[in-house]
Amino acid sequence: MWCQRLAWLLRGQRGSTGRRWPRLPRDPGPVPAAPARCHPTAPASPRCAWQLQQDHLELRYGSTLMRLDFVWLRDHCRSASCYNAKTNQRSLDTASVDLAIRPQAVRVDETTLFLTWPDGHVTRYGLEWLVRNSYEGQKQQVMHPRILWNAEIYRQAQVPSVDCRRFLETDEGLKEFLQNFLLYGIAFVENVTPTKEDTEILAERISIIRETIYGRMWYFTSDFSRGDTAYTKLALDRHTDTTYFQEPCGIQVFHCLKHEGTGGRTLLVDGFHAAEQVLRRAPEHFELLAKVPLKHEYVESVGGCHNHMIGVGPVLNVYPWNNELYLIRYNNYDRAVINTVPHDVVRRWYHAHRALTAELRRPDNELWVKLKPGKALFVDNWRVLHGREAFTGYRQLCGCYLTRDDVLNTARLLGLQA
Repeated sequence: MWCQRLAWLLRGQRGSTGRRWPRLPRDPGPVPAAPARCHPTAPASPRCAWQLQQDHLELRYGSTLMRLDFVWLRDHCRSASCYNAKTNQRSLDTASVDLAIRPQAVRVDETTLFLTWPDGHVTRYGLEWLVRNSYEGQKQQVMHPRILWNAEIYRQAQVPSVDCRRFLETDEGLKEFLQNFLLYGIAFVENVTPTKEDTEILAERISIIRETIYGRMWYFTSDFSRGDTAYTKLALDRHTDTTYFQEPCGIQVFHCLKHEGTGGRTLLVDGFHAAEQVLRRAPEHFELLAKVPLKHEYVESVGGCHNHMIGVGPVLNVYPWNNELYLIRYNNYDRAVINTVPHDVVRRWYHAHRALTAELRRPDNELWVKLKPGKALFVDNWRVLHGREAFTGYRQLCGCYLTRDDVLNTARLLGLQA
């Protein structure tokens, strides 16, 4: 996976997993302050061994070597006095923990790590929990499993649309829709009554609607009622929306209510697939696009609409612990003056941007869809770029933006990884 192949960009983070851990007698009791020996668990559990260091515990469980800071181990205690299991919230005051704290005793059995602290408090951790929640465990996982696609891959997958009634009335239909959306970044609902009111009901099934400078639910025509190229009949190149927000909108809903004319097909491109190709061919370009901050800007003064929005961030946004891409901010229309990049970097940035643009514009990455009344499209605006071919005649769309947190919350409550 591309996010794993970028691991070399994190300097000094590799663990010495090649060390041999000798099998020694079990821990006899309190741990001395001097450098400790390796301590295996009981013979029935050869997969685990531990070693006390000056400020952290090294714990090998299975194939994972974890380095667990003592303060971290005290702070994350799940005992009743430190953690409220009913509310899933920490009770311990982190600021009260001695930053020089060190356990007086350490013991590990086949499933659990036991730590006794200087005040006599005992902390217990399941070894599987530690693997899942340690830094070393997290960097081996992805936050959001995905299927990267070009036009052919998506067509071959034959991803089904979900019927509107099944989407609205059954958890199974909703779960199928959300699974498709999480994997591909786009999903369709069929047989929707072509009205703004019914589209609103559809959207609210999975999220709170995010009100923006464009309103809550909007009608979209070519009347140039806003200071935006989208409100014309012109073609639109691929882009993500609201790059000029500090947090771009997470999901966009489109529903074509009427089109009396020709053209107007919608273009969809998987930005993460394009970024993967850049990473594979020129990782230095990927790194630059993930590090250089840019400004995007939206200025309008049309009718009663007066706005000046500025958003700042790199084109590619990655989680620093595993380099998993989670957001692409790409909109050449709204990119502001580049004044955040020094002269010795800006030319290299242009080369990197050109490489990404070339991938985004490859014809085999372009999925063209003709939106029609009754078929609603949901787009992950943090991943999938959209565009439009020029059109003639009267064309009316409605839609809205959804809050990303609420969509992912709905998916998790249905048992999906999101």
